[in-house]
Amino acid sequence: MKKISIIGAGRVGETTALYLASKNILDEIALLDIRDGAAKGAALDIAECAPLMQFDTRIVGGSDHALLQGSDLIVITAGLPRKPGMSRSDLLASNIAVVDSILQGVTQHAPDAILLFVTNPVDVVTYHAIASTGWPRSRIFGQAGVLDSSRMAAFIKMETGKPIADIKTLVMGGHGDTMAPMLRYSSIGGKPLTDFLSEDKLAEIVERTRNGGAEVLGLRENSSAYDAPGAAVTEMVLAVLNDSKVVLPTVCLLQGEYGHSDLAIGVPARLGKNGMEEIVQLDMNDEEQAMFDQSAALVKKDLAMREELLSATS
Repeated sequence: MKKISIIGAGRVGETTALYLASKNILDEIALLDIRDGAAKGAALDIAECAPLMQFDTRIVGGSDHALLQGSDLIVITAGLPRKPGMSRSDLLASNIAVVDSILQGVTQHAPDAILLFVTNPVDVVTYHAIASTGWPRSRIFGQAGVLDSSRMAAFIKMETGKPIADIKTLVMGGHGDTMAPMLRYSSIGGKPLTDFLSEDKLAEIVERTRNGGAEVLGLRENSSAYDAPGAAVTEMVLAVLNDSKVVLPTVCLLQGEYGHSDLAIGVPARLGKNGMEEIVQLDMNDEEQAMFDQSAALVKKDLAMREELLSATS
């Protein structure tokens, strides 16, 4: 894989491009945005980091979808960002329209690319892209759980002071308020979290994780999170790029896994050169399954809203 394109030259897109460029393993990164100058400016800014960060990756920017040609993987971050008080679901109508426009350009100029969605609400957007293109689910998936799991691990480190390399977390389900943290599959140095944290403290961490994006947005006031999301996207891109077969929480289209079909939601998945190569089925107890089912029900509500929007515009 030699070329990655990122659609959306906002803060998440630009940060992701910088992180990937710093790895010095790509021939080219293309940044696209409807704001031509914004994409070109971000690309130039990153290119000027090359002497200091020692990378040879070519960075280009612009608004022409022809820049997508030759892309092996395309990251889509474009869309209306959240503002204080908005939920991810509030973005649905606007961002479905954005995604439709992007998919036209992708199918014309990069019909063989793998697509990684970040645009919110990511569960519905990922489903919409698969339904609209008819592409196999292995080629279209979304980022959510990597970020949510990272936030949870960061909060656990803040509370315990344990080395971050020892902290393993897993968050499944819908992105944000509907997520389903799997505490039984999370650990510190291989030991259960309850060996280090009380149930009340764990409950606080879970709630803070669910509201992680809103907390950053509330503090910044004029910007949602972009550093951690950019790092999460980079982790997933590298898994595909390096064909690592690593298992990461990924927004995937379910076809019977975990008792659900015809919805996209966060589950553990193996990522490699062919994209989302396998959904990993974990054994869940009744409590975990109920939490996941509740999250799935909320995602299905957003999917129903999508159907209403499509019917109204048809």
